[in-house]
Amino acid sequence: MQLRQTMPALPMSWPRPPHCMLAEQLVLPPDGSRVTLAGLVTCRQRPGTAKGVIFVTLEDETGTGNVVIWKKVFEKYRRAVIAGRCLRVTGRVQRDGDVVHVVAERIEDISHLLDRIIEANPT
Repeated sequence: MQLRQTMPALPMSWPRPPHCMLAEQLVLPPDGSRVTLAGLVTCRQRPGTAKGVIFVTLEDETGTGNVVIWKKVFEKYRRAVIAGRCLRVTGRVQRDGDVVHVVAERIEDISHLLDRIIEANPT
């Protein structure tokens, strides 16, 4: 039984919020598209030279997604960004060459859902 659907390659077929897309699907939507991505937080960076910008890496079963959090958004979702082990981020796709980022607009701490993983029935 297949647990996840593969995405059709049509330009307007990616999941729109509140549905989450897989990290591997971030190459599909065009620049500026609004998407939602969820995953485990594997890295948080706040370089001193970045003028208050925070970079977060989220990982799901298909790969990683880069999230850019501007200072104003960070202030609004500070607790989730600092303490969250698993986040759901809604924002706009931004492309810089081959690198794709999601510029955060909304951030939710969904760490409480991690406890449900061990309850899952693999059969």
